[in-house]
Amino acid sequence: MSAATRLRRLREDAEIIVLERSGYVSFANCGLPYYVGGVIERRSALLLQTPASLAARFRIDVRVQHEVTGIDAAAQRVTVTNLTTGTAYELEYDELVLSPGARPVRPPIPGIERALSLRDIEDTDAMYAAVGDSPRSAVIVGGGFIGVEVAENLVHRQIPTTIVEAMPQLMGPLDPEMAWILTEHLQAHGVTVRLGAQVTAIGADDVRLADGTTLPADLVVAAIGVKPDTALAVAAGAEIGPRGGIVVDDQLRTTVPHVWAVGDAVEKVDALDGENVLIPLANTANRQGRLVADLIAGRGGRSRRVRGTAIVGAFGMAAASTGWSEKRLVAAGRRHEAIAIHPGSHAGYYPGAQTLSIKLLFDPTTDEILGAQAVGLDGADKRIDVIATAMAGGLGASKLADLELSYSPQYGSAKDPVNMLGFIAENLVTGLTGNVQWHDVARRQQEGATVIDVRTVREFSAGAIPGAVNIPVDELRDCLDEVPDGPLIVHCAVGIRAHTAACILAAHGKPAANLSGGYRTWAAGQAATRAGAGTGGAGTGGAGTGGAAERVAAPA
Repeated sequence: MSAATRLRRLREDAEIIVLERSGYVSFANCGLPYYVGGVIERRSALLLQTPASLAARFRIDVRVQHEVTGIDAAAQRVTVTNLTTGTAYELEYDELVLSPGARPVRPPIPGIERALSLRDIEDTDAMYAAVGDSPRSAVIVGGGFIGVEVAENLVHRQIPTTIVEAMPQLMGPLDPEMAWILTEHLQAHGVTVRLGAQVTAIGADDVRLADGTTLPADLVVAAIGVKPDTALAVAAGAEIGPRGGIVVDDQLRTTVPHVWAVGDAVEKVDALDGENVLIPLANTANRQGRLVADLIAGRGGRSRRVRGTAIVGAFGMAAASTGWSEKRLVAAGRRHEAIAIHPGSHAGYYPGAQTLSIKLLFDPTTDEILGAQAVGLDGADKRIDVIATAMAGGLGASKLADLELSYSPQYGSAKDPVNMLGFIAENLVTGLTGNVQWHDVARRQQEGATVIDVRTVREFSAGAIPGAVNIPVDELRDCLDEVPDGPLIVHCAVGIRAHTAACILAAHGKPAANLSGGYRTWAAGQAATRAGAGTGGAGTGGAGTGGAAERVAAPA
């Protein structure tokens, strides 16, 4: 519909026909889970336009319940079936735009036909009716965007809900220690999460897992993911790419003359490596719809490369990301540096500040920002949007320090978290400090590194990295003779005190690497690792045990 309405604004004389096999057009598909959960109370609020309203304002001929069943590209003609009457007819076209979207993945699991999906209004009506029957339990297969959103909304309807995710973490675009923050939040609000679990069968009122567990499930939702709907493109003779989507050039042309394609069905080009990717997100789909209208009208333009900027919310917490994750960079062998911070969402002295967890990934040689993630109860969206904009503008990581961002204590800090990321990046690229990641600590210790914990004795006693030695930062200058020789890793709770400690140690000839994100990131990473390995459930507070007195080593 973005393409159709934009084209009408550009070409008043064009004949524009929209063929839609479902019963609805221009609906708010991102709002569907919230209608199921009762957050959006009126079904009509999801229906942005109707065939009648589109005809009245735009003179567009919108035909719902009309499915295109064949394309004769040589004759520039489509075959259409009216699903209401069962009759078929043909239409000629000058230009044909394919926008079939993506369809839910439905693996061949016994009983999968009982699982509901959530793609369109008809799916929503079916799920809404099922929820209205007061199911006593629900199982969601898949822990991505839709799975998390549906879980939240089923809990809103007082339905005990379990997410079963085959991967060792929820939310694949995030790194595990970031995803774990959201996982704990879901669990705290009553959602049961089973990670690394495979569904082998769906029964009449239960779901069976590969480990032999049987979960009660009056309601089953399949939220495993989506794949491009390419049947019409194949019928037209268009090329399908290596990712399974329709191949288009940078002007959204398929390999068939006069046939264009947009949205979730097409492969996009990744902004980082130039490879084809599938990014089924609304912003990109709508942008392509507008662009294809411009191109058909002769205005020109090029399709942008994508970074997959996205966000999901659950029970007040948001998890947002842009660009590549660290695990993806590692898999690709791409050199990178990671920064983790845990700042307040706004000035700490103003009431209501919430802790944010932010991770920035960049190339230490070129300063190029490669990706970022943010999780928290307030402010995650703002910071990721700023970083995504910086990436689009070609700003380096260290240049984030120079961004002039709005500040008032109820909205941010004089040193905004985005600025803080820039400060740390600058320190790293200039060699002022070193950096080590949570998942690398054990290996470094095995190679002879000593972990110096500069938190207070009380913090250390509440939980510490095994083998760490506690020397509070305020006492460090007086205790330098107690710092062992050899490689050092220094850390505090989130990294700020450790940076000061690292500077003190460097000034006295004892350079130390700072544990990025401090104990908080390390503990979240350990908990995520245990949960993904099937031991599940541990929070971040009990990740280690410390001594009761300062400068006592935690048990190895």
